[in-house]
Amino acid sequence: MFSSKQLSQDQVAALKQWAADGATLSDLQRHLKDDFGFSLTYMDTRFVVLDLGIQLIEEVKEEAKTGVKAAPIPTGKVTVTMDTLTLPGAMVSGKVTFSDGETAIWLLDRSGRPGLDPDTPGYRPTQEDILEFQKQLRVLLEKSGL
Repeated sequence: MFSSKQLSQDQVAALKQWAADGATLSDLQRHLKDDFGFSLTYMDTRFVVLDLGIQLIEEVKEEAKTGVKAAPIPTGKVTVTMDTLTLPGAMVSGKVTFSDGETAIWLLDRSGRPGLDPDTPGYRPTQEDILEFQKQLRVLLEKSGL
């Protein structure tokens, strides 16, 4: 296992500078190998960064920069898909995209009760979209043998 004590003060300073310039953990791992000849695993690199107290700058996602979530793109139709790996506690689950572009996770629990978890908190699909979703879900379940 690699120890941060194996690094010289100049190497530590270089790592800190690269991190301050926005380097990721993978970048630092590459610099350790290419510039200093230390071949470390990703986890060992993480331990070195922690030992040295180096703060990595996390990239701010576009949504957080603007403070506004990107508006969903209306498709004009409802589409329903079924997961190949069912969510825990569910008999069957999948995703739905409503006509206004909003998406949600749907599931039927082991008692057959439906559940809908929209990506946008508080979102409520139109009555027409609900009816179309139910219709497509019924066809999808019949095709899968449920």
